[in-house]
Amino acid sequence: MTENNQRALPNGPRGGSGGTGSRTSSRSIAALRFELRWQSDEVRHCDSLCLPNVDLSLAELPQRMKSDLMNQPVGHCATWRFRPGQLIPDHHPARLLLLGTDRFNLRSLGRGPVEPRRGRFYPKSVLKDAQDLFASDRSPWRVTDIQGERFLADLNHPLAGKELQVTGRITRVLDVAERRRGPGVPVRTLLTDDGPGMQGRWRGHATEFLTSAAIERMDDDDPGFYARLRLVDHLDSMALSQISALYGRLIPRRSRVLDLMSSWHSHLPASLAAERVVGLGMNAQEMAQNPALDDAVVHDLNADPRLPFDDAAFEAIVCTVSVEYLIQPFAVFRELARVLSPGGIAVMTFSNRWFPTKAIRIWEELHEFERPGLVLEYFRESGCFRDLHTSSLRGLPRPADDKYAHRLAQSDPVHAVWARRLGEPRIRL
Repeated sequence: MTENNQRALPNGPRGGSGGTGSRTSSRSIAALRFELRWQSDEVRHCDSLCLPNVDLSLAELPQRMKSDLMNQPVGHCATWRFRPGQLIPDHHPARLLLLGTDRFNLRSLGRGPVEPRRGRFYPKSVLKDAQDLFASDRSPWRVTDIQGERFLADLNHPLAGKELQVTGRITRVLDVAERRRGPGVPVRTLLTDDGPGMQGRWRGHATEFLTSAAIERMDDDDPGFYARLRLVDHLDSMALSQISALYGRLIPRRSRVLDLMSSWHSHLPASLAAERVVGLGMNAQEMAQNPALDDAVVHDLNADPRLPFDDAAFEAIVCTVSVEYLIQPFAVFRELARVLSPGGIAVMTFSNRWFPTKAIRIWEELHEFERPGLVLEYFRESGCFRDLHTSSLRGLPRPADDKYAHRLAQSDPVHAVWARRLGEPRIRL
C-alpha cells in the first residue's frame, strides 16, 4: 500500500536551481532524500540517506516507488511500507551456520586481535575461506552464539524479518546544464545495505560490547591532553547544523540543559531559548568562549563519573561527538538519569571523526552502525530510560568552503541516540 503526502522530511536541502516549479520525469536527474524507519525491541530507528544525482529512469528502485516519484514537483513526499521479504530478502534458517572457531581469523583489526563476541558484526574478511559464504553478499555478518569451539554465524541481512517503512522526498530537479546521465544508482542497496539494522540487538539479547580490553585507550592522561586549548570543531558546518536542528526538535523550549563534555560550542539553536545551559567539560578556557553557557563546571568524568548536580536538575542533556571517550559509561549514564527530571531527554550525537588516542578501543573496532547499538546499551543498563531512538543521516553535500571539500564530496555522517527519563514530566507553572 502506498501513501502519498506532503510531510516535509527535516534537515534536507530545499529547492536549489531546479526551483519549486520543476517536476520529475523519465528523463529527470533528481536529488532525493530517503528515510528508512524500522523497530527493534523497544527501540525506534530512522536511517536517512541523501542522493544528489538520481536518474529516475535507471535507478534501482521497486516499481511502485519509482512510479510515485515520477512527474512530481520539488518537495513531493511519498511513503511506502514493506512487509518482511519485500524490500530485502527475508530471514532464512539456511543462513545461520554453526562454524568452528578455526574459521575465525584472529588477525589484528584495529588496535588488537579480533575475537568472536555474541551479537557483534564482523567483516567477511575475518572468516577464513569465506568465498563460499559471501559470493555476492556485501553485508557484514553477525555472531549470535558461541558454544565452546564453535560459533553460530548469522549471514542474513540485519533487517531481515522486519517491517520497513520508506519515505522519499524530491529535494531538487537538476537544470539541463547540470544533468549528467550515467549508470543507475542502486538506491535500495545504498539505503539498506552495509549499516542499517546493525544498531539492534539479536533477538532481544544484549550484545557483548564491553570487555576489559574494550575500554583501553592509547592515551590515559586526560588532564594533560585536555589542558591544551583547542578551539576547533570535529565536524563540518553542514553536519553540525543537522545536530543543532535535531536538538531544536527534541528539546522543549525554555528547558534547563546540561551540555555534557562541553567545549567552546554547544550547538544548541537560538530558537530553543533555554532557561539555563550548564557546561561540564575539561577545559575552562574553551568553555569560557562558549556563548551558550550560563555556567561552566570543570570535571573529569573518567576520573569520577559522579555529576556534581542535584537530582532532577535538568530537563535535557546533550553530548556532542564525545560519548566515545567515556571509560565508565554505565556509571555516567546512571548519573545522567539521576540529574534528569522525569520525562527529561538525553541526546548523544556522534560521527566518524574523533581523537584517535582518546577514544576507547572498541569504538574504532565497531562498524559505524554498531556504535549506536553500543550507546543504546549504555541507556538500557541504567534501567532508567524509555522511548529509545536512533537516527542516522548520510549523503548531504559538504560545504564548499570546508577544508576537506577538495577531497570529500559528502558531509560528515551524523548518528544520534536519545531516550527519556522514566516518569512523566512535571507541569511547570
